[in-house]
Amino acid sequence: MTILKEGEPKGSYGLRGGKRIYEGYNDERKVKGRKKKEETRGKHYYAKEFSKTNNELPKKHHNKIACTDSEKYLSALPDNCVDLIFTSPPYNFGLDYDTKGDDAAAWKEYFDKLDRVWEQCIRVLKYGGRLVINIQPLYSDYVPAHHFISNSLVSRGLIWKGEVMWEKNNYNCKYTAWGSWKSPSNPYMKYSWEFVEIFCKGSLKLEGSKENADIAADDFKKWVYGKWSIAPERKMKEYGHPAMFPEELAKRVIQLFSFRESVVLDPFAGVGTTCVVAKRLGRTYLGVDVSEQYCDAAKKRLSKENGRLL
Repeated sequence: MTILKEGEPKGSYGLRGGKRIYEGYNDERKVKGRKKKEETRGKHYYAKEFSKTNNELPKKHHNKIACTDSEKYLSALPDNCVDLIFTSPPYNFGLDYDTKGDDAAAWKEYFDKLDRVWEQCIRVLKYGGRLVINIQPLYSDYVPAHHFISNSLVSRGLIWKGEVMWEKNNYNCKYTAWGSWKSPSNPYMKYSWEFVEIFCKGSLKLEGSKENADIAADDFKKWVYGKWSIAPERKMKEYGHPAMFPEELAKRVIQLFSFRESVVLDPFAGVGTTCVVAKRLGRTYLGVDVSEQYCDAAKKRLSKENGRLL
């Protein structure tokens, strides 16, 4: 058995920092004339020029759950007044939401409505603010909703910052439930994750005070890796909602993409997970949802946060 010494190559491999690595890795990653090539390609070629003048969210909207249509409510807010938007829109799967709408609408109707909400979200988002969306494609209809939504936001001038694969570790599915068995005829792909798409308005950089950055070093190192292993929410029956994301997902998004004292908006607030976590982390929250039942549940959850230690 050959023992490698630090810095000594062995074939295509060597030892660096106690780890066995491919010797040509760093060479392959180097791009000559990177800046010039970015200029030639047109970095963020789709990015739109937005106003850099940010405004304050009026106090009457601070720490509020608004039970109404989000498109209508957001239209009354000032331009450039929200630091972070984190939301998960209804998936249009046919889930039993307590809403006035249909969660199995025609796809054009569904995406048209979302587009009108996104228009308002972009308008109220501050320059340098982030819009983060948790969405899962409808695999049975072969509709890549995450791609459609991303294309819509890019076409409106937002900068696509990246995406996170939220690994839910859901393996309790029958492999023969759909598609062809042991045949290339029509195999049905199974997935155990959802997507978290991240966009910026005008700039990749969000202005803020260093003292208001509240993310720990170890968390930062783990969370910038684009795969988050987080168990699904276990209390959906308790809150009466069929499609909640867990508090841990909201915590990571809020701490990684906003400063303390920022304004955090969720235009599809459901039972208020984004708002609860935002409050807990010292942010100003605003949640909007059309369901009275969900808004009541959100308000009850938020009331329990009073006096809770951060």
